[in-house]
Amino acid sequence: MKPTAFDFIRVGSLAEASRNLKEAGGAARLVAGGQSLGPMLNLRLARPQLLIDITGIPELTQISATDDAVTLGSCITTANIEDGRIPGRGLEPLAAVAANIAYRAVRNRGTIGGSFCHADPAADWVSTLCALGAECLISGVDGKRRLPADQFILGAYENALAPDEVLEAIRIPRLSPRGRWGYYKICRKAGEFASAMGAILNDPDRNRFRAVIGATQGRPIVMPDWCELQRADETIDETAILHVLDRHGITNSVARRQQMAALSRAYEQAKIQ
Repeated sequence: MKPTAFDFIRVGSLAEASRNLKEAGGAARLVAGGQSLGPMLNLRLARPQLLIDITGIPELTQISATDDAVTLGSCITTANIEDGRIPGRGLEPLAAVAANIAYRAVRNRGTIGGSFCHADPAADWVSTLCALGAECLISGVDGKRRLPADQFILGAYENALAPDEVLEAIRIPRLSPRGRWGYYKICRKAGEFASAMGAILNDPDRNRFRAVIGATQGRPIVMPDWCELQRADETIDETAILHVLDRHGITNSVARRQQMAALSRAYEQAKIQ
């Protein structure tokens, strides 16, 4: 199939993007890398009257760093992250996650902000940014605001942006020198979307212990204190995890086994030796 007819403009500022979004009254879509939106247009799952190209906005391709965090413009590509173009230490998990997303051709074009806004439950950046405690910097007609990543994702393919808002950047805290990270996804072959996903952040120096179960067909399951999921001998408490899956309506036996396996492997990676 081919897309329905639409108008196309390229904007040079956040204010211009927000103004056009507001004037379109919900009939416009933003486009950057187009790796998610392109197929949706071809299949006519998305039928915007206007496409707004935001790749010319300088703020969206900037990287700023402090001792505690790095802030990535939403149009930074996955390939940039894979190639280690993020300054400083404590962000090694990002490059490792990026290297296992889809294929290099997709990573060359796909952006971290575009993937996160698309909010596919099986997307790597959705679970990763929620587990790392990232913060979204949002710009709209009425000004700017900030929102934790796990509040930005509202459900499958649903985010918290208002009709006139743009995800400007994502602030990602660094791991401390003793911080550890575990991430594991289960998929049929490399490059495919995951059927189960587990992420663990273990950073005692900064008192951050987060766990995420992803690829849930809805919003990721975020556990702000994964210590509740381990036994006294520091092994993972499978009964506690099954209770979490029950509370979120994951009752299929195959899905439960896969999610348990993904989270258990992420947990082993995140242990501090």
